[in-house]
Amino acid sequence: MKEESRLKNVLQGGHFAVTAECGPPKGADPKAIQKKGKMLKAFVDSVNVTDNQTGVVRLSSLAACALLLKDGLDPVLQMVTRDRNRIALQSDILGASALGIRNILCLSGDHQSFGNQPQAKGVFDIDSMQLIQLVRQMRDKGVILGGERLTEPPHLFVGAVENPFADPFSYRVLRLEKKVAAGAEFIQTQCVYNIVRFKEWMEQAGDCGIPEKVYILGGVTPLKSTRMAEYMSKQVAGMDVPDEIIKRMKSVPADKQREEGIRIAVETIQALKGMKGIHGVHIMAIEWEDVVPQLVEEAGLAPRPTV
Repeated sequence: MKEESRLKNVLQGGHFAVTAECGPPKGADPKAIQKKGKMLKAFVDSVNVTDNQTGVVRLSSLAACALLLKDGLDPVLQMVTRDRNRIALQSDILGASALGIRNILCLSGDHQSFGNQPQAKGVFDIDSMQLIQLVRQMRDKGVILGGERLTEPPHLFVGAVENPFADPFSYRVLRLEKKVAAGAEFIQTQCVYNIVRFKEWMEQAGDCGIPEKVYILGGVTPLKSTRMAEYMSKQVAGMDVPDEIIKRMKSVPADKQREEGIRIAVETIQALKGMKGIHGVHIMAIEWEDVVPQLVEEAGLAPRPTV
């Protein structure tokens, strides 16, 4: 019997899960990702490794996951459909499982026009919904697309992402429902600043019985400055940063704004922990991974459970 991922064991054990995002370096030095992993290891259940986020060339998610696994962490392989056709996707799914990686997060990926290779061709042979279905088909039925049987199926806990704040709001729960129907077993959301709207989304999800079918982890990103809050509010599509959060950041001196951002993030984690249907948090401290231990401790989520 294959060993399950720590993330799956924590969630199935009824514990409130903590995951954190980890961006690979823009180079081939393994020490950069290993340093981040060691920083996070005692404070999170699993570490998500991004897949060339924002279309910027970085160390591959698969290689970074293998390095973290070797150091005793439970990595979540992020896989985007932007850069691979169905042959490459299926090949990397098999490769991840063969290496001992036990979690996968299925995404479409940020459009290449936002990154440092805007002239690159986007593949998008299949979309994220189809990728979820594909991983489940390979794992549960032991066949690839077209029906050819695998000699050994991959063993992966399958996740997806959802943005509760994108327009139209009325469509968000329907989209979540489709991802769950496709086979997603855990969901990580866009970062939450508007607790009221997020709670409304969760209530709609609850009315459809979704929290009983899938583990939902609320996204948390600590703010570093008023400028960051304003940028995310105005420039990042599908982001909802309420005016009161921006005013709160503005109300403190520039050299104290990181501390205020940490306080807001801790309050958000605690609010999510008390929300019906939420099974954990996913902390996305963008190039600020060293703040994760503080957030976890101050939110009362350390030490992590033994499973």
